[in-house]
Amino acid sequence: MIFSSPKIPLTLNKGFSMPAWFDVSTLNEDAPENESEILRAVDNVHALLDEELAKTRLPPKKLLLGGFSQGGALALYAALTYHRPLAGLIILSCWIPLHRTFPDAATNNTNIPIFQCHGTEDPVIPYVWGTRTSEIIKEFATKSQFTSYEGLLHRTNEKELADVKTFIHKILT
Repeated sequence: MIFSSPKIPLTLNKGFSMPAWFDVSTLNEDAPENESEILRAVDNVHALLDEELAKTRLPPKKLLLGGFSQGGALALYAALTYHRPLAGLIILSCWIPLHRTFPDAATNNTNIPIFQCHGTEDPVIPYVWGTRTSEIIKEFATKSQFTSYEGLLHRTNEKELADVKTFIHKILT
């Protein structure tokens, strides 16, 4: 199942509406984050997962969570705080939200495979944020993999998507 974010006014986007799970006012890593909105979005993802698992009767260990950019940031936080075991996590071109609370906030799913990807020329979510996120994840996660894509901007490419496909196949078969 694919979940899409609603369109909301984004402070970073001068208040214009765009797909987003929570408001972001700046991409400065030292700036305060909107913790209440992020945690509300995490609760929404947890509810969507519970709903989907109840509807499909899939075992949670057959469910991968993933996302791109803000969706990846949300997937990361949601997976590591979700009350059921998941199969794995795929995060693309993202950062770790509420990074000051990690690793303490990572209460679950720290032993699942995590596939993190980031382009070296990303002008939206700087590559250094991806590498820093990877360093933080490795402090508490046992199966984390970080893959760089030389020259890739804030998007995906065929190589990255092929690597994601390989990861999914490896985890679910």
